[in-house]
Amino acid sequence: MHRPAEGRRWRLIGTVAEGVFCHKPCTVSGGGKSEISKSIGDAILHGSVMVTHFHRDFDEVEQILYGSFGSRFKDRSQNHGADSRKILSSARSLGSVIKLLTPSEEYTDEYNAWLRSIPFYIKDLVFLVKRYYKEDWGDNWRERFSVDDINGKLGNELKYRNSYIRSHYLRIGYNPKGGWRTFSLRKDFNPAAKLQTEDDISVSVVAPKTAILGPTGERGKRQSLKFIENCEYRLFQRPDDAVVRGYDKTTELDFSGKNRFFSNYEPLTRDIVQETVEDAIRFSYFTPPMQRVHEEFLAEPQPEFMVSTAQPRIVDGKPSKNPRYLQDRPDLNSLRDLHIAAVGAHLRRRLPMDAPLPIPVNAVLAGRRNNPPDPEAGIRALCVYNPIHYQELPELFMDFIASLTGKSPSTTGAGSEGALTKGPFNALPQIFDLNNALVSYVLTQDGCYSSAAGYVGPNYKVDHDISLLVPELWSRLRAHEREPDWLIEHGYLDRCEDFEHNGESILASRLGWRINMKFARDFLGRVFSNPVAVFTEDMLKPEIQDLEIFVDGVRNIVQTQKRVAELYFEDGTIELACPPLRALLHIMVHGHFEGKTINDREIRDLFTYDAVVQSDWYLARLDAFRESELRRLKKIRRNVEVYLARPNNAELAEEMKLMDRLVYAQRKIDELQAADFHERYRGSLGTDPGVL
Repeated sequence: MHRPAEGRRWRLIGTVAEGVFCHKPCTVSGGGKSEISKSIGDAILHGSVMVTHFHRDFDEVEQILYGSFGSRFKDRSQNHGADSRKILSSARSLGSVIKLLTPSEEYTDEYNAWLRSIPFYIKDLVFLVKRYYKEDWGDNWRERFSVDDINGKLGNELKYRNSYIRSHYLRIGYNPKGGWRTFSLRKDFNPAAKLQTEDDISVSVVAPKTAILGPTGERGKRQSLKFIENCEYRLFQRPDDAVVRGYDKTTELDFSGKNRFFSNYEPLTRDIVQETVEDAIRFSYFTPPMQRVHEEFLAEPQPEFMVSTAQPRIVDGKPSKNPRYLQDRPDLNSLRDLHIAAVGAHLRRRLPMDAPLPIPVNAVLAGRRNNPPDPEAGIRALCVYNPIHYQELPELFMDFIASLTGKSPSTTGAGSEGALTKGPFNALPQIFDLNNALVSYVLTQDGCYSSAAGYVGPNYKVDHDISLLVPELWSRLRAHEREPDWLIEHGYLDRCEDFEHNGESILASRLGWRINMKFARDFLGRVFSNPVAVFTEDMLKPEIQDLEIFVDGVRNIVQTQKRVAELYFEDGTIELACPPLRALLHIMVHGHFEGKTINDREIRDLFTYDAVVQSDWYLARLDAFRESELRRLKKIRRNVEVYLARPNNAELAEEMKLMDRLVYAQRKIDELQAADFHERYRGSLGTDPGVL
């Protein structure tokens, strides 16, 4: 059936002058490192807005729009009666309407029962009308919407001002039978604009906030800030979802480019490619760039083979689950977006356009790889986490020390990847990295949240769908809403508690805090139309799915943490651990340190900002930094002075501005030797004395 082209309309999309810098550290194989920076737009599904019976459905919508909601709260002091804001009022946002029509523990039983009696597609129509409504419509909003007459009867596809309306959906995992779990996005949803700033390898520095040029935005209580710089030009990507034709549009576009490196993709012959193109329906699922790759390959006599995003290499009769390709850094191919982001930040901070623009980390969002048990492969359960967890530093560093990963496409099994996932890459003992990382976290006071990849409980496969969702959600949280203390205080996170099972103590508190239905209702409503449906109760509490699997998963974590911690005692590097880490390693192995457990205030206080910056061992780090830096700067000064003393070098010395370098080196030497050195550098990382 021929459809008229959809009318083009402009609308304002909410923006911020300075974005959220999301950092994904210590993320194990398959934990979703790349997904933090991929556009969620590729994963969005599109469809028509349907009605069952146009007039009857809009009668129900009208009843809701003009209803009274002023008596819905259990707490009568919150009720406003007849003065309650109307749905179409400009004083009520779309997000407020979603909350209004989403069941909540705060509402009366009668009101919740009424909400549950409303078919969701009717609620979706209410959200649609609210999305389009303008005050000058008054009560004439119905005349803007219509359906076609088909064979003398009203059709089912909704139109706005004679243009078909598109609805948008997002997949969040699979149901236990393998079907997609798709959810409608808010009618005003637009994917966040993203600029990738790191992938696998980056370098970071921690500096006291007072040392940073210009204001740095809302940093709350933080005294120090972390800054990241990418160390890679190309990123070794594993596009898991690209096997679904047309799903990963970015990867299909990358495959259509020149000078690409591919690994674990099947070399396709001309006969195979010809069959692919002739299968017209399935071939049409590819995006146009990928279709052109096939057609251009067939049009030329060379080369002999090509690769496709949908066909990984066949290994032992099965497609490999670890296909890879080298992707050029997206930010280097998005210079316009990079410039716009920089201009916005300069304007917000009121900085000259040529001034340095230090952009600190705003959100720390690690990733986990979870799996159900696989007895045949000898892999134990690691699916005890709900979609998003927060851990305080003691529990977080127990995880970082072990870096336990579940079964991943990029690994042959499951187990520990070494401290901070750096086991295969470390030349120095891992205790030095742990010392530095702990000091960094304490100084910046960044709360680390982890998202689930792979599985949530044994029944819900989620792949990287949550990995894609979390940065989208975090960019919509206000600065104070990202603070774990605030979330805990307002009841958005539930603590995981130890419990007894068949006479055994299960240390579930190692899992920290996890999001609950209140979190889903209030914050997922900024993305979805039906926020409480996205994560079911047994996803938020995986132990409900299978208690025995949950128990063995926690047991697996605790046992692995103990086994990994014992290695630091065996090689003697426990003696090089800073005091908080030394106490933590003892607790991981023995269950206590000097008679104190992980729950004792004396242990937990070791991980606080005040305790660290006032400690002798932290001052020793600053002194070690001063010693190392003075040695380096004095060597530079000596070499420059020798070079300048030679008359033949005068012209080149002026060109290289060596006198400026000499002045800079001397200024830094004076600064390091000044009486206020400790105060000036307090809040910086320092240097581990053990390295010297």
